[in-house]
Amino acid sequence: MQPITCDELKERMDRGDGFTLIEALPPSSWKEAHLPGAINIAVDEQFEEKAQKAVPDKGRTVITYCASAECPASRKAAERLEALGYQNVLEYEGGKADWQEAGLPTES
Repeated sequence: MQPITCDELKERMDRGDGFTLIEALPPSSWKEAHLPGAINIAVDEQFEEKAQKAVPDKGRTVITYCASAECPASRKAAERLEALGYQNVLEYEGGKADWQEAGLPTES
């Protein structure tokens, strides 16, 4: 897994790059606010099953994020995706807090 910064993620979004953005937090957090276009797959016992349904192409770029740099969920999600055989996994370590601190919009 490779890290991705806020600026790099925003650039990919602006270019319309094909990737899947996964918020690895519980559904309540996702409903409250999430990055534009993100889907929600919480890191729980059903993570692998949900991930494979949501992203059947293991060659597709997948970017994980969670609440902040202190939150371990995005790293856990990225590690579990790699264990499933996903080849292009990036982790946005700064997460939702970093995105909002940069003044970027969220959806709810």
